[in-house]
Amino acid sequence: MSTEDAVWAALEEVIDPELGANIVDLGLVYGLKADEGGRVRIEMTLTIPECPLADEIVREVKAAASAVPGVHAAEVELVWEPKWTPDRMNDQAREEIRARHASMT
Repeated sequence: MSTEDAVWAALEEVIDPELGANIVDLGLVYGLKADEGGRVRIEMTLTIPECPLADEIVREVKAAASAVPGVHAAEVELVWEPKWTPDRMNDQAREEIRARHASMT
């Protein structure tokens, strides 16, 4: 498995606390690059720019990426274009959100 693939897999463990689905399935990660020196750059967004949990999510993303063997530094760039919409979610995220909301009613 390449470093980039391993980082993508690690990011699937980072859950958006408000939506209850992982950031990859939600479509919040727009891009990821790893270089041969073990540096990883992650370009991502949040569901809303005013997200009160932004610092926590970014911290978890950095920690997940940094825990991958061979990664020595992880940088996260928050971007707002293109704007995130629910259309970016995959079917897994939609199902997790539906199940979560169904259990709350």
